[in-house]
Amino acid sequence: MDLELFFADVDAQPWAELRHAYGAATDVPGHLRALAGEDEEAASEAVSELYSAILHQGSVYGATAHAVPYLARLAGAGYRTEDLLVLIGGIAEGGADDGDTDEAACRAAVVDQLPLILSSADAEEPGLRCAAVWAAAMTGAADRVLPVLRRLRETEEHPRVRAELIGAVARLDPAGTAAVAGAAIGGPEPDEVRVVALLACVDGGLPWGPEHHGAMLSLLPADGLVVDHLDQERNEPLQYVVEALLRRDTDADRDAAHALLDAALRSTDPEARTEALWAAEQACLLSRSAPERLAGVVPALAADPDALPAAYSLLQKLGPHAAAAGPELARIAGGEGDPADRALETLVLVAPDLAAPLLARDLGRRPRALRAAGGPLFGVVVGTRSLPCDEALLAAIRARLVAEDIEDHEPIPLLYLLASWGTGAAAALPELRSALPRFPAAVPRTLVAVCPPEHRAETARLLTAAAVSGPENGRLAAARAVRELTGETGPLKEVVAARLLDGDDVQEAAELAAGLGTEAPELVPALRAALSDPGSDRVTPRMDCDIAVASALWRITGDAAQTVPVLAGVLAETGRMWMRWTLRRAARAAAAMGGAARPLVPPLEELLTDRLHAPAAVLALHAITPETLDGPRTAGLLLDSAEADADAELALEALVLLGPAALTEDHRRRLTALAEQDLRVRSSGVEPTICPADEQLREQAREAARSLG
Repeated sequence: MDLELFFADVDAQPWAELRHAYGAATDVPGHLRALAGEDEEAASEAVSELYSAILHQGSVYGATAHAVPYLARLAGAGYRTEDLLVLIGGIAEGGADDGDTDEAACRAAVVDQLPLILSSADAEEPGLRCAAVWAAAMTGAADRVLPVLRRLRETEEHPRVRAELIGAVARLDPAGTAAVAGAAIGGPEPDEVRVVALLACVDGGLPWGPEHHGAMLSLLPADGLVVDHLDQERNEPLQYVVEALLRRDTDADRDAAHALLDAALRSTDPEARTEALWAAEQACLLSRSAPERLAGVVPALAADPDALPAAYSLLQKLGPHAAAAGPELARIAGGEGDPADRALETLVLVAPDLAAPLLARDLGRRPRALRAAGGPLFGVVVGTRSLPCDEALLAAIRARLVAEDIEDHEPIPLLYLLASWGTGAAAALPELRSALPRFPAAVPRTLVAVCPPEHRAETARLLTAAAVSGPENGRLAAARAVRELTGETGPLKEVVAARLLDGDDVQEAAELAAGLGTEAPELVPALRAALSDPGSDRVTPRMDCDIAVASALWRITGDAAQTVPVLAGVLAETGRMWMRWTLRRAARAAAAMGGAARPLVPPLEELLTDRLHAPAAVLALHAITPETLDGPRTAGLLLDSAEADADAELALEALVLLGPAALTEDHRRRLTALAEQDLRVRSSGVEPTICPADEQLREQAREAARSLG
């Protein structure tokens, strides 16, 4: 290849007008030059930079399609051929088959390079053959690719390439490949081929039978058999098979998946058991029945104390279903150091009754266990129940609250536990009062929770003093606690006004002002002053503050003149990212205004087209103009959101508001499925919260089904 002519062509392209993940694609020519240079390190870095820019986390852009022909020409000339074929294949994988989109343009650009790609499928180097086979399959051009791959499969002898060929053909023709793959799983093929053939059987929809079960177990540990394969979706075979079977969502396939996990978890091979533990964890995140179905293997896991720590993460997901491991966990938790803490952390979620006295024994040196015991994670309660109000644990918490070496973050879980015990923890009042100056923002809420009637006057005096003259960062919490404890609003009004005027904690202060309602007309000037300039470029936190301030003005004055424009400004910001919660707050604020928010109907109706925002919009529209909502159509939109886990909780809340008359028989069937199906509705988020959040959603769906008849 004449590089001078090649790069003259490259430089003539409008890269400055093309976009990739980081903006204008002006850096692409430099990366292409590095690929053709003699500096191996620079060439490797160029490959990495191209992945980051034009195939960013699987996403493609306008510049991506434009770069494909140049990448292909370099690959065809022998410059980083294998790397570039994999990159081109990834671009095809991120593409689409039709439409006027960047994705479709990228797929089409790679399809245009199929002659080059397929010519490399006969290369001498096995790695290069694998890259070419994979890239060709990613194009989806079955009519052009399948005949070549099937011909190559007849003569290919290298195990890795044979495996890649089976996987590629299965991707393009899953049903047609299943029979061939089924014959390979028990034959004389190398294990690398057998495992890919087994995955092809699953992809082809073949019933999972004893021969598949036995083959999968015989191949464990299987991760190493696919370590060099390019198909990242299938690089953990056992997990892939289990998830595929569970997603079929039939009783027979669920039985097969759980039987496979049960057998794999009982393996005496540590590496096989490691793969099984990971697959079992993922099953729990996917299937509601998995924790209960896997309970039977817990005694076997607990029988090997040396291997048990590797199972802690799974046991935590099993929760009370792993209670059989409680005694062994308690034995390990009775030891010293981090091993004991990790065991106790698991015991808190599995058998809290056993955990409480052990946590009390060495409270200051059990940070993992304390975090597990200490309340919701991102608003979701992870454990099924909190630790019991154990006398020894209560005494240990009291001592720890006033200890000299207590860390700044440590009181949060301690205070949560005390608050969860209510007045049963009243003995801790002296320590809580002593800890108030040191932790002024955290202690007041717990003081209110544990305070019995006979101590309210004394506690109120202490909190009032903290609200008036205590540390600045605790005055709002103390004033709020005074109101909760006595109903007295004076200290709260003073602190809220100060916060609004100095710009600190504006959102929280405004929300507290809204709670005071018509009792707080003196806060109106400070609230008006706290609103941002309508012409300013507001970030999301600023808009959240404005919503809270505008809502407080409405609650106090009943005048919509200032509130409606603020909410309208927020609702117009649908094009911004990360607006889910902000738009939800705006819609709730509009709902609280009822008919006074009628000018907001048009922007709220526009939100109905977005599954993520539709539940909040329906909630508001139902409060403002319920007569304009088409009941059955609206119910369908809400169920669409709930099924997609797009603000599912609010969708169910709004569905109940619509009432039984809005639901068709199909709607009722879909609502029942949300409550009773095996596949989890909630499938994303911080991992420890996924299962408990889904269980909460399931109970909400059941209650909705009951209330809607």
